[in-house]
Amino acid sequence: MRMFALPEPRRTQRRPVLALAVAVLTIGAQGAAAPAAHAAPLATANAVEGTPRGNVVIEWNRTLLNIVQTPHAPPTTVHPTRSFAIMSAAVYDAVNAISRAHPLYGTGFTAPQDASRPAAAATAAHDTLTALYPARKPSLDRQLAADLTGIPDGRAKQEGIRVGAQAAQAILTLRAHDGADATPPPYTSTGKPGDYRPTPPDFDPPVFTHWGKVTPFVLHTGDQFRPAAPPALAGPVYAAAINEVKSIGAAHSTTRTAEQTTTAKLWGAPIQNYWYSIGQQVALARHSDLDQSADLFALLNLTIADATIGVYNAKYHYRFWRPITAIRSAAGNPRVKPDPAWTPLITTPPDPSYPGMHSAIGTAAATVLAGFYGDRNVFTLTSPTASSVTETYTNFSAAATEAGLSRIWAGVHTRMDHQAGNKLGTTIGRYVLSQLKLAPAAPASPTAKPPAGSGPAGGGLAAGVTVEVRDSKLGKILTDGQGRTLYLFETDKGTKSTCYGACAIAWPPLVATGRPQAGSGASSALLGTAARTDHTTGVTYNGHPLYYYVGDTKPGDTSGQGLDSFGAKWYVLNPQGNKIDTG
Repeated sequence: MRMFALPEPRRTQRRPVLALAVAVLTIGAQGAAAPAAHAAPLATANAVEGTPRGNVVIEWNRTLLNIVQTPHAPPTTVHPTRSFAIMSAAVYDAVNAISRAHPLYGTGFTAPQDASRPAAAATAAHDTLTALYPARKPSLDRQLAADLTGIPDGRAKQEGIRVGAQAAQAILTLRAHDGADATPPPYTSTGKPGDYRPTPPDFDPPVFTHWGKVTPFVLHTGDQFRPAAPPALAGPVYAAAINEVKSIGAAHSTTRTAEQTTTAKLWGAPIQNYWYSIGQQVALARHSDLDQSADLFALLNLTIADATIGVYNAKYHYRFWRPITAIRSAAGNPRVKPDPAWTPLITTPPDPSYPGMHSAIGTAAATVLAGFYGDRNVFTLTSPTASSVTETYTNFSAAATEAGLSRIWAGVHTRMDHQAGNKLGTTIGRYVLSQLKLAPAAPASPTAKPPAGSGPAGGGLAAGVTVEVRDSKLGKILTDGQGRTLYLFETDKGTKSTCYGACAIAWPPLVATGRPQAGSGASSALLGTAARTDHTTGVTYNGHPLYYYVGDTKPGDTSGQGLDSFGAKWYVLNPQGNKIDTG
C-alpha cells in the first residue's frame, strides 16, 4: 500500500575548489522531538564537508550516489532514481517503525521502540542495495559491518537489524512488479515536422521509452500532472523559442556569455545527482539527526523518482523534437531559418525535448527541500568537466532555475521545455509535500533574523505594520517600516493570494493583526488587507498582496526582483503600487 517559470538566478560566486569544500549553515544541536514548524533560514559560514559523523542515512545515500556515478554499474534500462526511492523508503520505514513518529510508507509492521535505529537504517539501506546491485555486495557488506561495529552488541542492536531487513524486504516486494523491468518499446519517428528523431552525432536510439508507465511512488499515475501540449509548430511562441536557442545555444555562440558557457557545462551531468548531493550537503550543514535525515531523503528521493516518471511520460506522449533537429531542418515555421550545420554547445541527450528534465527535476527537488528547510540555504556544486571551478548558491530556487536555463545555453532545450518542466516539477513537488507531511524537528536558529515582527511562517505579523517608500538602486520602491523590500506576485489576481506552502516559505507574505499604516511616501488609500486561506490577514497595496523574499538578508536588498519562481514573476513596487519591470 502507498501512504497517503522560476527566476533568472542570482549571480553565484565562482571560486577555486578546495578539497570537497562546501559552504554550510550553522545551527545548534537538534533533538529527535516531534516535527515542528519549518526551520527558519539560518546564518551562513564556510566549512569543509566532513563525514556524516555517524549519520548512516546520509552515509548510505552517499554510497548509492557513488554507485550510480560509476560507469556501467547501474542497469541501462532501469533509471537510477528508482534505486534512491526504494532505499530511502526502506530506511524511512525502518526508522519510523521504531520511533513511530510517522505512518509507514510500505506494509505496516511493528518494532520495539528500544531497537537501534542506526542498525535498522544501515541494514535497510544495505539490503536494498545488495538486491539492486548484487555485484557490489562485497563492498556493501563491509560498509554494513563497519556501521554495526560502532553499535553496542545486545538485544537493541539485533532488533534493529531485524527491523531493517524486514523494511527492506517489504519495499522490494512492493516494487517487484512496478514496470521497471519491462523491455523498453522501440521508438520509430514519423519523420513529420515536430516529431522526435535521433540526434547527431551518434543518432542513439531514445532511452527509457517505458519509464513513463512505471508505477510512481507517491503519484497515482505518471500522467497525473502531464503538462499541456507544446505551442503550435507554426506559431510565434515556437519560433521565438527555437530562435533563442539557435542563437544562445550554438557551439560557437556570440550571444552566450562566458559565464553562461561555464554554467551550461557545470550542469551537464545527470540532473538528479546534483540534487542528491545538495540534499546531503544541507542535511550535514543543518546537523540533521538520523530521524530527520530519514524523513528528508524519503521526501527528496521519492519526489525525484516520481518527477522522472512524470517527465518521461510527457516526453514520449508529445514526442517533440530537439532543437538541433528543428534548427537544421527549420520545417513547419517560416520564422525559423534553416542552418544545416548548426551544432549545440553540449551533445543532445537521446530522448524527446518536451518537457525539460533538468527544469522538472530541479524544481521538484527545490520545492521539497525548501518545504523542509526553507529556501535559503548555502551549498556548492563542482563542474564535472571543469574541476577547478565551483558555483556557490544561496537558495534552492536559484539553483533550480539556473539548472533549467543552463540547458537553453547548452543548446539542448528550448524555453518552452524549461517552462513546462518548471510547472511539472513544481506541481509534483507540492503534491508530494501535501502527501508526505514531513518537516524537520528543528528549533529556529538564534542567529536567524526574519523580518521585524515576523510570525511563525516568517511573514511580517504585527498589529502596527507600516508600509512606506524608500530609495533603492531601482528607484523609489515599497518597503516595510524597517526598509525590507516588498514584492508583488504576477499570479495573484486582485487581492487574492496564490502563494502558500513552499511558496510562502520562499516568499513570506506580509500579514498583520491590525490596520496597516502608510508611512513616508506611501498612500493610505492604496493600502488594505485581504483574508488568506491560512487564516491570516495579508496586507495589500493597490490591490496586490505583498511579500518578502527570503533571499533578501538586509534592508534595501532587491535580489527577488524579476525572479520567475513558483510559476510566475515577482517584482518590487513603485509608490503607485505598480511593478517596476527592469526587463
